[in-house]
Amino acid sequence: MLALGGGPEGLTVDPRSGIVAVGLRDPDRVALVDGRRGRVLRRVPIPAFPRHLALAAPGGPVLVPAEHANVLARVGLPDGDVRVTRVGRFPHHATAAGGRTFVANELGDSVSVVEKGRTIAELDTPVQPGGIAALGEQFVGLVAVRSNQLEVYDARALTSLGRAGAGAGPTHVVAGPPGRFYVADTRGNAVVVFRLRPRLETAGRINLPGAPYGMAIDRRRQRLWVTLTARNRVAELDLRGLGARFRGSFPTVREPNTVAVDEVSGRVFVAGAAGGELQLIDPEEERRAARSGR
Repeated sequence: MLALGGGPEGLTVDPRSGIVAVGLRDPDRVALVDGRRGRVLRRVPIPAFPRHLALAAPGGPVLVPAEHANVLARVGLPDGDVRVTRVGRFPHHATAAGGRTFVANELGDSVSVVEKGRTIAELDTPVQPGGIAALGEQFVGLVAVRSNQLEVYDARALTSLGRAGAGAGPTHVVAGPPGRFYVADTRGNAVVVFRLRPRLETAGRINLPGAPYGMAIDRRRQRLWVTLTARNRVAELDLRGLGARFRGSFPTVREPNTVAVDEVSGRVFVAGAAGGELQLIDPEEERRAARSGR
């Protein structure tokens, strides 16, 4: 456990360096943490508090949508150098695909497309876009939290490929094997799985009582990690095969709104907004301890 203060929310891990970027508030900072040794390297000032972070590519930079400043900050690794681009109203989440960055503007009902440090286009979205994720270099999936939909875009042509209903109250989306989008249906207590071929459609649904919210993909191990905010736990789903299978869950810090995973080590990180803590979980060690009765 690492005490950070500042209501940590928003996590991403760089697989090259093992650096974990953590969004902090009061004051607005991104903490860069050595996730393999469990120590803070530096705290980088940013224009406004972020609720979600993403990695542009292995090695960085970290994409930091600063909601109240209406900008996207790019934080370099490991130096913490910050560069800023103005985007739409209340940028909530960002992802990278095809050499571009796509920023979901929650109160602007739009996605800002950023290329070479400037906004080159604004795409219309369903009402109140929230989570956004890239599937490879071609597809970008966006969850709209008021219209309860998933919309998928072509990252190169900047056109919509279709929309589909995403449950009773979707909040976030991640992309992973085997070419799927996974949506956290927070009010519906489930993860909804979507495929793109031959068209955008629901491929399955995994019931997860406890208000599933934050998600992270471990592509190397084919695992999906989902925080259960109503239960203070994080669930592990096995993505091997055609579906997704619940494997178990671990207790977490209070108010676990975000989760990230180091795909090199398999270590899982959970931000506890209520207690100002970053929790480090080594799943295999936890399982061995449980089997031995410790």
